[in-house]
Amino acid sequence: MELVAGCYEQVLFGFAVHPESEACGDREQWTLAADFTHHAHTASLSAVAVNSRFVVTGSKDETIHIYDMKKKIEHGALVHHSGTITCLKFYGNRHLISGAEDGLICIWDAKKWECLRSIKAHKGQVTFLSIHPSGKLALSVGTDKTLRTWNLVEGRSAFIKNIKQNAHIVEWSPRGEQYVVIIQNKIDIYQLDTASISGTITNEKRISSVKFLSESVLAVAGDEEVIRFFDCDSLMCLCEFKAHENRVKDMFSFEIPEQHVIVTASSDGFIKMWKLEQDKKVPPSLLCEVDTKARLTCLGVWLDKVPDTKESFPPAAEPSPVSKEQSKTGKKEPGDTVHKEEKQSKPNTKKRSLAGDSKKATKESGLVSTRKRKMVEMLEKKRKKKKIKIMQ
Repeated sequence: MELVAGCYEQVLFGFAVHPESEACGDREQWTLAADFTHHAHTASLSAVAVNSRFVVTGSKDETIHIYDMKKKIEHGALVHHSGTITCLKFYGNRHLISGAEDGLICIWDAKKWECLRSIKAHKGQVTFLSIHPSGKLALSVGTDKTLRTWNLVEGRSAFIKNIKQNAHIVEWSPRGEQYVVIIQNKIDIYQLDTASISGTITNEKRISSVKFLSESVLAVAGDEEVIRFFDCDSLMCLCEFKAHENRVKDMFSFEIPEQHVIVTASSDGFIKMWKLEQDKKVPPSLLCEVDTKARLTCLGVWLDKVPDTKESFPPAAEPSPVSKEQSKTGKKEPGDTVHKEEKQSKPNTKKRSLAGDSKKATKESGLVSTRKRKMVEMLEKKRKKKKIKIMQ
């Protein structure tokens, strides 16, 4: 198990988690060990996503970087977007969906790292997206004041709802029977069967992150030190606790045998892991914490020992080559596939060259120059023939 976190300082942190309990009175305590720090991007990190093999990071430098966590090396970069990467979501081990300020949503093959489809999703920026647990639907929100439902089976827009304000977060519940849309400090709860609002929760400050802890319990963090748990049925606050000394930027929750854990990252530089109680009215207990001394922006947990049952989208969901919602160019961009850098690096070691990639790049450039030479030779021959005819 590994905590990964990005920050304004362009660095990706990795911390190995050791869940073995340590005796600390009556309180259970885990340990964290620094594993790597990697200067990942040329601008601040804005999003992170994990599956059973890879960690991907998005940045204001408009690129998505891929890390192979089994081998602890940088795997390559995706360069299709032309704006800050705002959201990254894996569905199983086969697909990654990305959204950015250029208004595009891209569906990537997470095996070959090819862009299967590029959809002009919003007239403004894509601010957030969430994939339904079935893999058949996705929701996205953007700066065009719309909430859009996407049919991932056919790769097209299914429904557009005008929401009068710009939402910045949307999230499905674990069973996918309801979802929440966040506008500033307001949480609108929608039911899937009616597509209408069943209730609204108001937080004290602007909300930065939400996570469903169960089908009806929602953890809410914002521009404050406090985290609150809300019941989506009664709309009541079940409990609140002070998690950090500064605003909470991101949260991540996961379950392992006999443990339900929530992880929090804050602008104060701390990442903390909390053990959730079965009764959500009881505040969680702190398992461990680490001070990165950086201004954290995004967070993920790589669970190497947990099998991923969601391999890919449903069989019919393999995207077809053409989409009505595709961007106007319709051409495959150079960034549709991974551009492996000639120099790749282990996150915790010096950069090293991958000979295979270097040779491949040289060979390709050689092919291009040969074609150019042949074209020049053909043109020269034609000119000579014309000169001979004129002289005759």
